[in-house]
Amino acid sequence: MPDRGTWQFTAGAAVIGLAIAAAAVTAAGPWDSGQRKAERDRAASLGRTGGTHHQAPGRGVDAAEAPGPAPAPSAPGVLAAAPAPVTRSDTGPADPPATSSASVAKVLAPLLDDPALGPVRTASVVDVGTGKQLYGRGATTPMTPASTIKIATAAAVLSATGPDHRIPTTVVAASDFHGITLVGGGDPTLDMPRLRSLADRTAHALRDRGVTTVRLAYDTTLYKGPVAHPIGAGNDNIAPVTSLMLNEGRLDDSTEGSADRGADPAGDAARAFVGLLSERGVNTEAGPTSAKAPAKPFPLATTHSAPVSALVERMLTNSDNDIAEALARQTAIAGGRPASFAGAEAAVTEQLKRLKLPVAGARFADGSGLNRADKVSAAFLTAVLSRAADPAHPELRPVLTGLPIAGFTGTLSGRSSAGSAGLVRAKTGTLSHVDTLAGTVLSRDGRLLAFAFLAGDTSSASVARPALDRLAAALVG
Repeated sequence: MPDRGTWQFTAGAAVIGLAIAAAAVTAAGPWDSGQRKAERDRAASLGRTGGTHHQAPGRGVDAAEAPGPAPAPSAPGVLAAAPAPVTRSDTGPADPPATSSASVAKVLAPLLDDPALGPVRTASVVDVGTGKQLYGRGATTPMTPASTIKIATAAAVLSATGPDHRIPTTVVAASDFHGITLVGGGDPTLDMPRLRSLADRTAHALRDRGVTTVRLAYDTTLYKGPVAHPIGAGNDNIAPVTSLMLNEGRLDDSTEGSADRGADPAGDAARAFVGLLSERGVNTEAGPTSAKAPAKPFPLATTHSAPVSALVERMLTNSDNDIAEALARQTAIAGGRPASFAGAEAAVTEQLKRLKLPVAGARFADGSGLNRADKVSAAFLTAVLSRAADPAHPELRPVLTGLPIAGFTGTLSGRSSAGSAGLVRAKTGTLSHVDTLAGTVLSRDGRLLAFAFLAGDTSSASVARPALDRLAAALVG
């Protein structure tokens, strides 16, 4: 890999780069339609082509209310789009491989020594096509990963439940139909349109039986253990972790990022449901009250989340902590373990072992990365990303398609270094004095590379993040 100062694309190579960027943006974009539109507009302004629709099934009321899960779309092949290796166009000898171990080390080593990354920094770069590690520094050293641990959460839940699984929220009745229970299945993305639809069908089912007055309870017993994340109650980065909530417990109209959260998301969702039933002519005698559903319930109505594949993409693109904790618990449920922090940790670890990933020294204390007790190595993260690109594991492809795109989407929408916009896809991670970045990039000779850079004891995210972005950009060539 030549020195970064000499990496200048020819006009032809630049066109190839723009085409790759367009493919990355349009063929594997994130879940949000507004984001896709912005990407298409920006790509068009740069001369890119494309426009593949990437709306995940299950978005919107009609699809979400389908009686059974609909298959998630298969993600596009990752390796097939790589261009042929670039060689010199004159009669001289071909350029040396841009991604040889020696050339990668030459360009990354000085960038990794940037004081902005603090005194403790580790790195791993792997050629996904061959599985060969091209560069490593402290690659097997466990580090606090912050939100890059969501890559592990994603792989675990996709492996455990499959990408097509949807999370239910259900209304059931007692034998006399005068007592009904709203049962949380662990879907943090339940929103008002879907709750209204659930109320519509519940009211219709009750009217068919001549019932107009009910006792309403809500059941959150699916989740076990502490409700508050170890980061502490009242944190605007995550709601209390409960199996029933409306719009992630947010007290505003936001759907991503930090926001004030209600102290009782389950109760708030149940009270909203009471109001919707009342509007539909079903009155409640009292409540709602927290109680376990009857042992032999009669199902009245159900709403399903988007497929896990879409939830994984949304989690990764926006670094959504509430979805991350929910998906960790879905992993626990699928593995027959308690849906708690401890149960999720055990289940995630088990699934990653089944995927033959190097979990020695790793700890998955939560699904979101907010817990500083989490530990993974740079080599572990590149191994997960490589496994997600493996044709033998198509169920893991959303791990890659959900990664934010530098300069375009999610937590990388405002981040890119020279030459990396549209070409680097990576999960960001930030805690106080911890800054991380892990993802994929197409090198200039057409190789798909997985990388992970973990920095600890950083002085400031404002200087550490650009240093990490320069490392990723250096791999583009």
